[in-house]
Amino acid sequence: MNLFYSPHIEGDVFLLDEKESKHAIRVLRLLKGDPVILIDGRGGWYEAVIEDDHPKRCLLQIQRFTPDYQPLSYHLHLAISPTKNMDRFEWFLEKATEIGITEITPLLCHRTERKQVKEERLERILVSAMKQSLKAYLPILNPPAKIEDFLAVEREGVKGIAHCYPTDRKGIADLDRIGSYTILIGPEGDFTEAEIESAIDAGFTPFHMGQSRLRTETAGVYVTAAVQLLAHM
Repeated sequence: MNLFYSPHIEGDVFLLDEKESKHAIRVLRLLKGDPVILIDGRGGWYEAVIEDDHPKRCLLQIQRFTPDYQPLSYHLHLAISPTKNMDRFEWFLEKATEIGITEITPLLCHRTERKQVKEERLERILVSAMKQSLKAYLPILNPPAKIEDFLAVEREGVKGIAHCYPTDRKGIADLDRIGSYTILIGPEGDFTEAEIESAIDAGFTPFHMGQSRLRTETAGVYVTAAVQLLAHM
């Protein structure tokens, strides 16, 4: 199944841009009459066929449109600190998108070593992972936010903060299950105690992820998978 993405799909025909046209015709060797899928990142799933197999302006004829294609049954907003090694953070974005996530905020904490991210590159990784996993919804990538600014915004649903301090914490399976989750994942050096207290004051419940100490990106994938399981139990 060959998927192509554009946030702007209207009418019964669609013209792929030059890059996508070249990929479809030169790389995938698609021909006139071959079926393809278009997605708009907002749940739109468009079944189409190639009308003109030009390698620079491939024209598609849309035959069927399905709105809200396979939406998540829950809302997961993960606020996660960018890792010093961006390859690890990009790996998290890819895997979380494949599993199922709604919204991502790079969270800037006291111990966060990387304070800037290349949002355009991260967006491309999300698009690629969405296409690879046959999804029609593109996760929202928010601009980086300082933890104090993030906590200042009221959040609905289940709110949790994962940390490694030896205090009373729930297991992630013990969190409530009401369909909307906002989860905080800290940097490689963990949150500071003051950040944890601020999160608790803002209504976030501390929780742990078992006995192992996980890397930031691993913790992000763990939470993404765990929430998916919780939502379907």
